Amino acid sequence: MALQRMLSGDPSKSSKVYLAIGALSLAKAIAVRKDRERFRRELLDAGLFLGAGLALRRFSRIKTEKRQELESQLPEWAVDALRSETASRGVRTIAKQRLRSRSETKAQPEPTFRDRARTVLARL
Repeated sequence: MALQRMLSGDPSKSSKVYLAIGALSLAKAIAVRKDRERFRRELLDAGLFLGAGLALRRFSRIKTEKRQELESQLPEWAVDALRSETASRGVRTIAKQRLRSRSETKAQPEPTFRDRARTVLARL
C-alpha cells in the first residue's frame, strides 16, 4: 500500500486494521510453528503489520496534538469557521478545480521532435 494512501483518511482507524491483521498473522504463525520456514514468514508478516499499526497510531496521536496546538493559537471565531460545512465545501471545490486544471494541462502531450520539425517545414 502506498504511504500516501496509508496516511490519508483517519490514521487511527487504519492503525486498528493493521493491528488486527498483525494479531491474526501472529496467531497464524503460532498455528504453523512446526513448519519452520512458514513460521518465519508469518512471524515477519505479523511484525510488519504490527509495526505499521503502531506507527499509524503514533502518527494519529501526533496529528491530533498538532491540530489542537494550532487551534489553540487561533481565535475561536476562526476555529468555528474552519470547522463549518461551508468552509469544507469551499475547500473541496477549490481542490477539484485545481485538480481538473492540472489534469487538463497534462492531457495534452508534449510535441515530439518529429512534430516540431513538421510544423517548421509546413511554415516554410
